[in-house]
Amino acid sequence: MVVSTGNFNIDFHVAYSPDHVNTSADGAFDMQVKLIHGYSAGTVVTFYLQYNDSIDGDNELDFEFLGHGLGKPYIVQTNVFIAGQGDREERIHLWFDPTEDFHTYTILWNVHQIVFMVDGIPVRTHRNNADQGLPYLDSQQMTLKASLWDGSAWATDGGKHKVDWGRAPFIAWFSNYTIEACVWEGKTDICRQDGPSNWWNRETFATLTAEQKKWMEWVRTNHLVYDYCRDPDRFQNQLPPECFLPKYR
Repeated sequence: MVVSTGNFNIDFHVAYSPDHVNTSADGAFDMQVKLIHGYSAGTVVTFYLQYNDSIDGDNELDFEFLGHGLGKPYIVQTNVFIAGQGDREERIHLWFDPTEDFHTYTILWNVHQIVFMVDGIPVRTHRNNADQGLPYLDSQQMTLKASLWDGSAWATDGGKHKVDWGRAPFIAWFSNYTIEACVWEGKTDICRQDGPSNWWNRETFATLTAEQKKWMEWVRTNHLVYDYCRDPDRFQNQLPPECFLPKYR
């Protein structure tokens, strides 16, 4: 089954009514977001997929928009959690002002790779390297979520700048979201098929196109500000194994 039109009541996890929501096993998830205008230090706006598992650990695919002080650009952080293991943060500066208008943020999740995109431009990939013995999100279901919360402890300059509640309210806008995904009904193999209803699993989407690779390299050359794979000190000089494998093939 594919969801292709947005319905807030069944597509989003709502804290006061968590049992009404669809879960998806893979697909393409688009959200238009306009971020907090003006001073937003300490705030975190999020658009993400998540599955909570108290036994095997949580799974997440995250877009996190980290608030800023006046005159400084927004930082967009992406992260991938598999079986409770995160610590895969990458951060970029955007090449536009995300507070002036809506922009489209996309998570493409298929059997081959996970791609984070901004206005159709890929800014990050995470490949399925199961053939190399690495875990991947290939047998899980997740729920679409969005939030705005207080990240004063870490979000802006490592927690140096906190939320200034005297500047409240802090308002972010979400609009025109689209989900084309396999609704989880308990059978993984249905969602992993390559067919008309699961277009995102086709071989066409097994890697980036030549044009997409060019744009991703442009982003990473000009706008990347942090990559966990370039931070050996954080991992005591033992970088995660995926850091030594190609980002795309």
